Amino acid sequence: MPKLKVVTFGCQANELDSARIAGTLAQEGYTLTEDEAEADLVILNGCSIRDKAEQKLYSRLGTLQALKAKSPRLRLGVAGCLAQREGEGLLRRFPYLDLVVGNSEHIAEIPHLLTIRPERPPVAASEPTGLFPEDIEIHRDSRIRAWVSIMEGCDNFCAFCVVPFTRGRERSRHPDDILREVIRLREAGYKEITLLGQTVNSYGKKLDYPISFAELLRQIDAAVGPEMRVRFTTSHPCEVTPELAQAIATLDSVCEHVHLPVQAGSTRTLARMKRNYTREEYLEKVALLRAAVPGLALTTDIIAGFPGETDADFAETLTLMEEVGFDACFAFAFSARTGTPAAELPGQIRESVRSERLSRVLALQARLSSERNRALVGCTVEVLVDHELQKRDPRLGSGRTRENKIVHFRGGEAQEGSLQSVQIIDATPYHLKGLLIARL
Repeated sequence: MPKLKVVTFGCQANELDSARIAGTLAQEGYTLTEDEAEADLVILNGCSIRDKAEQKLYSRLGTLQALKAKSPRLRLGVAGCLAQREGEGLLRRFPYLDLVVGNSEHIAEIPHLLTIRPERPPVAASEPTGLFPEDIEIHRDSRIRAWVSIMEGCDNFCAFCVVPFTRGRERSRHPDDILREVIRLREAGYKEITLLGQTVNSYGKKLDYPISFAELLRQIDAAVGPEMRVRFTTSHPCEVTPELAQAIATLDSVCEHVHLPVQAGSTRTLARMKRNYTREEYLEKVALLRAAVPGLALTTDIIAGFPGETDADFAETLTLMEEVGFDACFAFAFSARTGTPAAELPGQIRESVRSERLSRVLALQARLSSERNRALVGCTVEVLVDHELQKRDPRLGSGRTRENKIVHFRGGEAQEGSLQSVQIIDATPYHLKGLLIARL
């Protein structure tokens, strides 16, 4: 049997796409391998959100070029957002590539493209307009957690973002297809699903019979009941509604965690980013969610050093972080993406200033995360045991709370996928430490 290695760069959507690639090629007889030296096909599934992610893939391609020179049977491909964005340009830069494949429906074209032996390798990178086929099995590494795509693309066109160009316009899966997948996962023993979309809470607006994201959550909750956990990412502040807040508050399966990117704390900067909300409106959304779900965990994204960001603008980001008290934050220095409005804005900020601001964001978030986590010391929490999170110490069990906090605990072995009651005895900014009490 031919062997396949898929290397993933980037976000959860890319992880799911890699699982789709593996599932698609499994139907063609490919088996997965971790050893590049024994692979017949290596596909790098690349991210294009930041320059650093692209450079990591390019570096990996250089290593694989040397491997291919020694093993002519090896075929190399690039997939994902980077392939979607660069298309034919990848072949000009890396002529030893055998395949360039973009997102969504293009993934399903890989088996056919591999049969083509033209003088010029095939490229499938036209703008995605469809969805990944429903009849192809997805290869999942975890036995307890699964990504479930509910929509693709984005219509927001934030000034810094390439997603509308790499994943196309918003398009939602039919709710019946989503429910069938969720039910199959429940019957297969999965304990947690994460609903994915570039703007997940704008789901359903363009369907022939539109439904809200909150209504989809209600349908999923009715299908799986409290025996499964349901998460979702990523949400846009403009799409946070009272209906959604009530769904999180009242549906047993829906976890008490929302990832709500703010990107900046200054209304002036948010306008330049084309985020379509003000600082005050973002804080109103936070208040709405926390009024409905007092124990809600909130995480966010922040860009440090966006073009034109003054010292005063940046100070507003820090004060917003303090006011909200985020549980965690994914922060990045601004990375100009060719073709986006932000790359051409006046007031581009020096790298040293961007780096310094990023360091301050990360330091503040470490303190805030520590405070939020230390508030849980002495509490008893529900932990879904996940061996993938386990540290090297075999005496430690690991898992996540409903609020998506990692817990490392002692007190006996716990079966993967089981729910355990754990008393928190200590905390760091990045995880909780606890003692196993009893199986729930």
